[in-house]
Amino acid sequence: MNGAKAIDTGVADIDGVMDLLGRKARAAVQELAQASSDTKNTALREAAASLRARTADLLAANARDMADAAERENAPSLLDRLKLDKARIDAVAAGLEKIAALTDPVGEILAAWDRPNGLNISRVRVPLGVIGIIYESRPNVTADAGGLCLKSGNAAILRGGSESFHSSGVILDCLQVGLAAAGLPEGSIQQVPTTNRAAVGKMLTMTDYIDIVVPRGGKSLIGRVQQESKIPVIAHLDGLCHTYIDNAANPDMARDIVVNAKMRRPGICGATETLLVDESIAARTLPDIIEALVAAGCELRGDDATRALDVRIAPSSEIDWRTEYLEPILSIRQVDGLDGAIEHIATYSSHHTESIITDDAAHAEKFLNAVDSAIVMHNASTQFADGGEFGMGAEIGISTGRLHARGPVGVEQLTTFKYVVRGAGQVRP
Repeated sequence: MNGAKAIDTGVADIDGVMDLLGRKARAAVQELAQASSDTKNTALREAAASLRARTADLLAANARDMADAAERENAPSLLDRLKLDKARIDAVAAGLEKIAALTDPVGEILAAWDRPNGLNISRVRVPLGVIGIIYESRPNVTADAGGLCLKSGNAAILRGGSESFHSSGVILDCLQVGLAAAGLPEGSIQQVPTTNRAAVGKMLTMTDYIDIVVPRGGKSLIGRVQQESKIPVIAHLDGLCHTYIDNAANPDMARDIVVNAKMRRPGICGATETLLVDESIAARTLPDIIEALVAAGCELRGDDATRALDVRIAPSSEIDWRTEYLEPILSIRQVDGLDGAIEHIATYSSHHTESIITDDAAHAEKFLNAVDSAIVMHNASTQFADGGEFGMGAEIGISTGRLHARGPVGVEQLTTFKYVVRGAGQVRP
């Protein structure tokens, strides 16, 4: 098991360490592709049980990570993503159990047909292979990513952030307990056993071992991976999410959704960062929302028309419309109706998640069809942008690209397909 023990290695040792992980993963994926659903589900459930049994160990490891992060004066949003308590640990374990309860995608027949020459052709879902996952700060990703890869028949090489190294190590140990209980190879889920950043560079060139790289983190991490990777990438970019209050919105609903979308957990990628309001109803709708946000501890920035409604609102600048705060800060802009909202989102959005609040069905449909983001919502908080909330058990991230997956990346998105052709001696003329 990798455990929580870092190896103190120089760059000269990185190649050997990473090649060993690659060889183990490549060997494991052959076995995983043939593993039964019961076998994989046993591993997931035993891992969940191990997590609950080792709550005290995980809390101690997380306290060490939190202390190190506080000493480095990391942002409050990072500390929130890093922190574990008993409730969050139980949620991580429950996530593994939810993944176990999902339908196994491997072997699903997506389509089948017969040709006039008697050949039967079917398109069958299969694992991607070995998936390298690079992420920052959130230790729960270790369990989510490992569990989703296992369920979909893939081997995983995990490289978490240095901030969560000790927490992730304990979680990995629990995943390894599950693998052992199910008789699956330990190479099925591995953690890069060093915080040395050279390991990331090496990982991005391991074309002989890794089939897909999934980065999850800030712009600098995503940018580096996209620039340096020689392996196909499923990218999770920043979550510059918008909520638009239409002129046909229920004011009480709008207030409750906006406060939740911003303040439930400001540091997650599904948090609303910009509030757009139809200018025709702003004067009667915004004051109540502003009051609720301020009471919840949110700092507000707005355009001139919005600032005229409340002296507590600071002036916004062009950079605010392009900023993923991940903090209790919200930008507010009044727009010229639905078309103005769609235009603003097209200009500034990261294409993650956008929501419209309206009782006008036609306005809702126009918004849902016109906005080009991975997730679009009607009368719901953007904080629902989450694989678990979508019934997918968990997610590795939310892809804002168009290939190979878009939106929450769950078990189905971690598969591809192959064609199976059955004949009875046919030869091509």
